[in-house]
Amino acid sequence: MLSLSAQTRIFAATEPVDFRKAHDGLVAIVRDHFADDPFDGSLFVFFNKRRDRIKLLLWDRNGFWLFYKRLERGTFRATKGRGKRVEIRRAELSMILEGIDLEKGKMRRHFAEGVRIEGRRGEGASRTSG
Repeated sequence: MLSLSAQTRIFAATEPVDFRKAHDGLVAIVRDHFADDPFDGSLFVFFNKRRDRIKLLLWDRNGFWLFYKRLERGTFRATKGRGKRVEIRRAELSMILEGIDLEKGKMRRHFAEGVRIEGRRGEGASRTSG
C-alpha cells in the first residue's frame, strides 16, 4: 500500500518511457527532460508504451523508492496534459492505479484539497483531504 502525505506533489509523464530504465535512468529523465529536482520529495509516475506497466519514483531522504506494477489484463488510462509531464492529485493517482478511467470519473468543484479546522480550545489543527 502506498501512503503519501498531502504535501507530496505528483508528476506523471505524458509520453511513454523505456522500461529497461531503473532508478538512475528515471532520475535522469526527471532531471534532464522534466527539468525537475528528483530529490525534492515529489513522486514521479512513468508508463510504458503499451500502458500495461507503471513505475513510481520517490526520494525519501536517503534513497530512491521504485514502485512497479504490471497489469495482467487491461491498460492504465492515459494522463493528458501539455508538456512532458503533468501534475496530478493523489486521488487521480489512486484512480489510475485502481483502473478507473479519469475521463469518466468526476471530481466535484466544491471538493477542497485542504481545510483548516480550529480545535475546541482555539488551537489550530490542520486536516487535508485528497
